[in-house]
Amino acid sequence: MKILAINPGSTSTKIAVFEDYEQAFTKTLRHSAEEIGKYPNIVSQFEFRKKMIVEALKENDIALKDIAAIVGRGGLLRPIPSGVYEVNERMLEDLRSGQYGEHASNLGGILAHAIAQEIGCRAFITDPVVVDEMCDLARVAGHPLFKRISVFHALNQKAIAKMYAAQQGISYEDLNLIVVHLGGGTSVSAHCKGRVIDTNNALNGDGPFSPERSGALPAQQLADICFSGKYTPVEVKKMINGRGGTVAHLGTNDFIEIEKKMADDPHFKLIADAYIYNIAKEIGAMASVLKGKVNAILLTGGIAYGKPLMADLASYVDWIAPVKVYPGEDEMGALAHNGLSVMQGREVAKVY
Repeated sequence: MKILAINPGSTSTKIAVFEDYEQAFTKTLRHSAEEIGKYPNIVSQFEFRKKMIVEALKENDIALKDIAAIVGRGGLLRPIPSGVYEVNERMLEDLRSGQYGEHASNLGGILAHAIAQEIGCRAFITDPVVVDEMCDLARVAGHPLFKRISVFHALNQKAIAKMYAAQQGISYEDLNLIVVHLGGGTSVSAHCKGRVIDTNNALNGDGPFSPERSGALPAQQLADICFSGKYTPVEVKKMINGRGGTVAHLGTNDFIEIEKKMADDPHFKLIADAYIYNIAKEIGAMASVLKGKVNAILLTGGIAYGKPLMADLASYVDWIAPVKVYPGEDEMGALAHNGLSVMQGREVAKVY
C-alpha cells in the first residue's frame, strides 16, 4: 500500500512515498526566498507547491493512481487530542483562514486534500503541534487572565514514545514516559498511559530556552522591557520566538558550532551548560507530575546527536529513570505510518 507524506516547511516541502512501512522515495523541494517572496501569505503558496509536488512525483515515475492515501503535516488548528484526522471542510476552513495562527505546516492538510481529490484517495493529517491532552491542573497559571497551553512536538514525541514501547514489548498506553524533543524549540512532556498530561509551550514562552526561543523569562523583567519604550511589540515577540535562546546569547542556533566552541570559549560553555541545566529542571518537574513513576526518559530531535551534551543531560536525570536517546526525527515516517494504521484498519480516523 503506497502512502504519500507531505511536510511543508518555510523554505521547503518534503515529500516521501512509503510502501507499507518502507520508504520507497523521498525528496526535499527547495523554495528560494525570491520564489516565496512573491506570495502575500502562506496559503497563497498552495498552487505553487502543489505543482512542484505533482511534477516531482511524475519525474520519478511514481503513478498518482497507485497512491492509497496522502498524509499531510498538521498545521495550527484548534486544540485537539492526538490521532489521525481525515481532512474535512471544517479543517480546511481553519487552515486557510489562519485564525489559530499562520505557519507553513497549515499547507499540509490543504495540499493532501487537493491532490487526494484529483486521484480519488483519502487525505489525513496526524498529531499536529496543537495536540492537547493536558490535565486541568496543568492549564492553571498564576492569574485568571492567563492559562498554560499545549504546543509541542507532538508528531515526533508520540512516534518516539510508541517506538520505545514496541521495543520493550509493552503498550504505549501502559507506560509513563518523559519525552524531550531537542530542536529549534524544546518540548518536555509527561506521557501518562498514552496521554500527554503536561507539557511546556515550546513555541512562544514556556519551559527551557532553546536555540531560537527564550522559554520562560522572569515576568517582572519582561514586563519592564515591554513598557520601557525601547522595543516594539514585534521586537519583544522576536525575543521570545526567533531571536531568543542561544541565538540571543551566542549569535548562533547551530549546536554543532556551539559544541565545537565550548572547549575554548568559556561563554559558549556557560550557555550550553545552562541549556542542559534548564532542560534537566523541566524533566524533574515532569517527573513530579508523574509522581515519580517514570518508566523511561526519551531524548530526541536534532540536538540529540550531540553525545557529550546528552551524556551531561543524562547525568542530571538518570536517577529518575533509564535514559534512552533517539537522535533526529523521522517526521515523514511518522506521517506515513499513522496513515497506514488507518488504512489497514488498526486505527479509526478522527473527525475534526
